[in-house]
Amino acid sequence: MNALQNPLALLGRILIAWFFIIPGWGKLTGFAGAVGYAQSAGMPMPEVGVAVGLAIEILGGLALLLGFGTRYAAAILAIFTLAATVIFHAYWSVPAEAVMVTKLLFNKNIAIVGGLLAFAAFGAGAWSLDAKRHAA
Repeated sequence: MNALQNPLALLGRILIAWFFIIPGWGKLTGFAGAVGYAQSAGMPMPEVGVAVGLAIEILGGLALLLGFGTRYAAAILAIFTLAATVIFHAYWSVPAEAVMVTKLLFNKNIAIVGGLLAFAAFGAGAWSLDAKRHAA
C-alpha cells in the first residue's frame, strides 16, 4: 500500500481541487449570476460573499492541487465548504419535493469536508510542493 500512497494522495488532491477551481472560475466569469443566486439564498452582502468565496475556491483549490500550504488550504476549504453547505443546502428548510436532492448535495459536501480534514491532518504526500520545500 505504501507504493500507492503518493499517487493516491496526488489523485485525491486533483479530484478535490477540481471541486473548487471549476466553480470558483464560474463565479469569476459569471459574477452577476453568482451574486443573484447568493442573494436569492438570503446571503447578506452577496457581492462580498461571492468575491470571498471565489477567492477561497480558486486560491485554496490551486494550493491543494499543487500541494502548497496543503494543511492550511484544506482546513480553510473545509470550513468554507461546511459554511456554504449549511447556507445553500439546508434540506431541512426546502419544500418537500426538493428535500431528496438537497439532502444528497448536503451529504456529498459533508463527505468532501471529511476528505479535506484528512489532508489537513496528514498533508499532501511526497508528490507536492510542500514536500519539495521541506526537503530543501
